[in-house]
Amino acid sequence: MNGRADILNRAQSYQADMVSLLRQLVAIPGESGTEGPVIDRIRRELEASGVFDHVWMDPFGNLFARLGDGPRLIAIDAHVDTVGVGDRAAWKHDPYQGKVHNGVVYGRGAGDQRGAVPAMIYAARIIRDLGLQRPEWSLLLTFTVCEEDCDGLCWQYIVKEDGIRPECVVITDSTNCRVLRGQRGRMEIGVTVHGRSCHGSMPHKGDNAVYKIARVIREIENLNPRLKKDRFLGNGTITVTYVDCKTPSLCAVPDRAYIHLDRRLTFGETKALALREVMGAVKKAGVTGDVRVVKYARPTHTGLVYETENFFPTWCEPEDALQVRAAADVYRMLFRTKPKIGRWTFSTNGVSIAGMFGIPCVGFGPASEDVAHTVNDSVPIEHLVKCAAFYAAFPNAYCGGPLAGGSRRGRVR
Repeated sequence: MNGRADILNRAQSYQADMVSLLRQLVAIPGESGTEGPVIDRIRRELEASGVFDHVWMDPFGNLFARLGDGPRLIAIDAHVDTVGVGDRAAWKHDPYQGKVHNGVVYGRGAGDQRGAVPAMIYAARIIRDLGLQRPEWSLLLTFTVCEEDCDGLCWQYIVKEDGIRPECVVITDSTNCRVLRGQRGRMEIGVTVHGRSCHGSMPHKGDNAVYKIARVIREIENLNPRLKKDRFLGNGTITVTYVDCKTPSLCAVPDRAYIHLDRRLTFGETKALALREVMGAVKKAGVTGDVRVVKYARPTHTGLVYETENFFPTWCEPEDALQVRAAADVYRMLFRTKPKIGRWTFSTNGVSIAGMFGIPCVGFGPASEDVAHTVNDSVPIEHLVKCAAFYAAFPNAYCGGPLAGGSRRGRVR
C-alpha cells in the first residue's frame, strides 16, 4: 500500500528535476500578455512526461493537462505570468537566471508563482508512479495567464467560454506551504477631475486640475481608518497607485487630472459601498469628478481581448468545508503536524473561481507572499518537494472516505 513515506520519498527523488525545470521557466520573461514562450515550455514538459491523457490550450491562452477521466473533477491552478523586474541594478541575483543559493531558487517568478508549476507536474508523475489514480476522480492542471494584470479573468473565460467547472480548485499562489481558505476582494477605481488651462505665467486665470486632484488624494488617504475591519480577512484598504494629468505644455496649467485607486474589500464591503465612499471623498474635497470602476481590455498572448470590469469579490471558505478539511488532513498526514489555517493578504484567481462562481477553493503553494513583486522573488527548494507531495495526495483525501460526502460534480466539456 502506498502511504506517506512513499509519496514523500518519490517527491524528494524528483527534487533535482523540479529545480531544473523551475530555473528554465524563470529564465523566460513572461509578463501578462506575453506568456506565450513560457506556456510553450510548460506544454513541452507536459507532453514529454507521458503522464497526461490530454494536453491543450484554450483561445484565451490558458494551458490545461488532464489526468484520468473520472466524473469528479479536481483542479490545481497556477498562473504563469509575472510582473516586470523594475530596476535590474537592485537585484542581487539576475532576475532571469534562476540562481540557486543556499537551498533557494531566485529570480522573477520563482516565488510568484512559477515555483508551483514543477510541483504540479511532478505530483501527477507521483500519482502515476504510485498508482494513486482512482476511477471516481480526474485531475486537471491549469496553467493560467494574465493573473498579474487582471486576477481571475483567466477563470472567467474557463468557466464561461470553455465550460469547465471543477468540483474544487487548489490555488497554488504563494502560501508559504500553509493551508489558506480566503482573501479580501478588490476593485480598481478611477477618478477624473477637470479644470481650465491657461498660460503658466498667469495661473490665476486657469483652474488647475492637479490642485483639485491633490485635495481628493488627501481625502482618499483619510478614508482608510473608517473602512470596515475583519479579524480573519483583514481590514478594507484603499490607496492611490497612479497619478496622471493632461496639459497643453509644461508651461500651462493642467486641465485634467486622474488617479487610479486600489481598493481591497473585506467582509461586508460591496462595490456600491466602495464607490459611494470615493464619491463622498471627492465631494468632501470640494471637487466635481467622475468616479467609475476601471475596465480591463488588453489582449492576451494569443491576441484575444476579453473585457471585464475590475471588480473581484471577497471570498472565504468555512474551516470545515470539504476541501479545507481535506487539505488539513493531507497536511497532517504528510508533515505530522496540525496546520495553522489562514488567508492571503494579496489577491489570487480565487476572486473569480470562488468569489464569482462559488467553486470551492483552498490554497497551498510554495514561497511566501512577502517575496512577491520584490527584487527578492524566490522559493525554497524544500517547498517544491512539499508541494509535489501535497498535490499528489490531495485528490484521494478529497474524494475518499468520509470526506467524500455531500460534494458537487465537476465537468469538462
